Amino acid sequence: MATWSLDSTRETVHGHFSRDLKPILTIDSGDRVDFRTLDARWYTEPHASPSAPQPPRIEPRDPVLDAGHCLVGPVYINGAQPGMTLEVQIHEIEIGSWGWTVAGFPSRANDRLEVGDKFTYHLWSLDSAQQTAQNQFGTEISLNPFMGVMGMPTDEEGVLSTAPPRFTGGNMDCKELLAGTTLYLPIAVPGGLFSVGDGHAAQGDGEVCGTAIECPMERVSLTFRVHPEMSLTTPRIRTSDSWMCLGFHEDLHEATMIALSDMMDLMSVEYGISRSDAIALASLVVDMRVTQIANGVNGVHAVLKDSAIRKV
Repeated sequence: MATWSLDSTRETVHGHFSRDLKPILTIDSGDRVDFRTLDARWYTEPHASPSAPQPPRIEPRDPVLDAGHCLVGPVYINGAQPGMTLEVQIHEIEIGSWGWTVAGFPSRANDRLEVGDKFTYHLWSLDSAQQTAQNQFGTEISLNPFMGVMGMPTDEEGVLSTAPPRFTGGNMDCKELLAGTTLYLPIAVPGGLFSVGDGHAAQGDGEVCGTAIECPMERVSLTFRVHPEMSLTTPRIRTSDSWMCLGFHEDLHEATMIALSDMMDLMSVEYGISRSDAIALASLVVDMRVTQIANGVNGVHAVLKDSAIRKV
């Protein structure tokens, strides 16, 4: 199996999803790709201070095609076809040295951050060795780095925003997608056309202010495998000790039902039980958690621990 490397350059990044995007790399199932990503806003350097001019970004940027998160890709996986499932094994996530969080947003007219009373802006110094972050106010927190955006386009015409998550992944903002976990995504277009970006050094469930610690990543190491026999309708996550099923919808209740329905499907297969038995057990052992409420389309993940159900 081959290992590839992709840096963030004008030739490798984009700010939208589309089935018509030309892949920047074609790989085989089982290959590994090491990505280097910028932060969501395309910055190539950190802010000097909250009131300083905007740092440089990758240029030029198309106002439509590059309006969203800075994503590296897309990657075409040979053998990937609609109806199949893409497995994305997350090996390593190495953070950059800086990040930012903003609560409240600047005017979209000039996209400039000014000191004022309408928002607060935190600059973070990130310590990879200690896995901690400190901001300019002297606050320190622990890190849990993951990628906010990992996904593929749906089979729709035109330019798709990177903001909402979809059944094929995208801006899921799920803090459980740590190194050592595996993500399973439904494939909607030939080759999958996978992209990744929007590094998060830390985030709580909900992402309640709309941003995490947004940061570049020095390395995001992923292995891709195509599963022709597996057909999913929504993403799943496998951790060291749990299954998680994700649901996305504008209505938080509907997102919950999507995640729960998929968890019942998983439980029926894993334990050889009916859906009615699955929902009865789910009420006892499945935790429903709000993934994020920040992207217009809300996210919920259903969590089932391996130790929760035992055969006697």
